[in-house]
Amino acid sequence: MTFTTRFAPSPTGPLHLGHAYSALLAADLAARHDGRFLLRIEDIDQSRARIAWEQQIYEDLSWLGLSWSHPVMRQSDRLPRYRAALTQLSALGVTYPCRCNRADIEAAAGAPQEGVPQFGPDGRIYPGRCRDRSMSDASPDGVIRLNMKAALKHLPKLKFTETSEELGGQISLDPEHLVTAVGDIILVRRNMGSSYHLSVVVDDADQAITDVVRGADLFESTQIHVVLQALLNLPVPRYHHHRLIRDDAGKRLAKRDDARAIAKYREDGASPQDIHARLGLTPKP
Repeated sequence: MTFTTRFAPSPTGPLHLGHAYSALLAADLAARHDGRFLLRIEDIDQSRARIAWEQQIYEDLSWLGLSWSHPVMRQSDRLPRYRAALTQLSALGVTYPCRCNRADIEAAAGAPQEGVPQFGPDGRIYPGRCRDRSMSDASPDGVIRLNMKAALKHLPKLKFTETSEELGGQISLDPEHLVTAVGDIILVRRNMGSSYHLSVVVDDADQAITDVVRGADLFESTQIHVVLQALLNLPVPRYHHHRLIRDDAGKRLAKRDDARAIAKYREDGASPQDIHARLGLTPKP
């Protein structure tokens, strides 16, 4: 199988230095293995995605010297594929519709108990209020969750390979941790037709991604993705979670940090080599 990496930004704001670091690492890793570097636009949240931001993604990455295979995969074009994956999961009896809003979940969670995790990689750990509901009650634009405990009954011991120096090695998943510290994650968000977790595992498989390069902030989400890959009989890629790019105060960069946007550096006369140097990377000759 051809060594393949990808960069998968959301067109909801400008790319910043952290995005540049991730894209450059993924492209460099593919080049070193004589492989492919792909671009994917993660735009399932159509309430926030903008064509102008998508166009700027292409411009910023091209300016950095990156190139990728075409056509570019766009998640908004793939809702039927995600629905098919959801149907496959539902056939296993591991999904259920959820009517709870944020206030309902906070109220059902109750007072925090010492030693009991309240938040996981998918946010507030769901207390299970709708767990007994049938998929026959699902609404077309409603929330669908994964019953983690039921899902694990279908699965053998799970593990994945992490290739970063800081986290590297074979990572085994703890079923009890998945139930208590991850919980019933969202597979389909309201009015979106999918979720990040469901879409990313389906897309990585369909693009034949062998090596996922992304920030260390997504390391905890990988256990969710490995569970879904196993349930859907999808291959498990290798993962490389890199360090996060932070500001001078040590705060992780976000899209609201427009002062560190790639486009702003371009406007101020910086060169791609300047960006490489700022990120501690060696530019291509």
